[in-house]
Order: sequence, then structure tokens, then C-alpha cells
Amino acid sequence: MKEMICIVCPRGCHLQVNEETLEVFGNTCARGEEYGKNEIVSPMRTVTGSVKIIGGVHPRLAVRTDKAVPKEKMFEIMNKLHSFSVQSPVKRGAVLIENICDTGANIIASRNM
Repeated sequence: MKEMICIVCPRGCHLQVNEETLEVFGNTCARGEEYGKNEIVSPMRTVTGSVKIIGGVHPRLAVRTDKAVPKEKMFEIMNKLHSFSVQSPVKRGAVLIENICDTGANIIASRNM
């Protein structure tokens, strides 16, 4: 049994997942059951970070992926963000990097600058 805390909703249910049968215990909603199964089979995360912005009010611009990506790709994505820069002005939601690290997710701006 693997124990985890569900992060889908504010309840934070304490889940127990049987890694062999993918049975989930401790969830109070169907979303928790789906989260527990996915966390065992293929954990996914939304990546948030910042990139250098030239000509902006602040030196860095907050960015994120537009959808969840495989957890094992997070460090590779963060390394790409570390070496990336963008020119101001940037609109919130603008796609800055398409298909980052072949995940199918785009890096988008989290704010206007």
C-alpha cells in the first residue's frame, strides 16, 4: 500500500493505494480515486516557474505549463526555462514555448508585463 495525500480538492484526503490492484481507499470523491490511480500509473504535474524578461517592469516573468506534464520531465523543463528569455511586452496566456520537451504542453505567461 502506498500512502499519499490527494491534491485535487481542498479536503486533502489521506489515500491508501494498492499498487498491484490500483484499489484506492480513503477518498471522499471520485476525483480522489482517479488521482490515486494516476499517481501510481503515471504521475503528472503542472510546472510553474519564471523566465528572464528583457525590458519588463520586473526582471523575471511568471510562467506555467498549460496542462499537466509527466513528473519525470519536470527538471528537464525547469532547465529549459532557466536558459530562456523573452522580450517585453508579453500578454497573460501568450504561448512562449510550444511543446516543451516533447510533452505536448506549452509554456504560457502567467501575467501581463
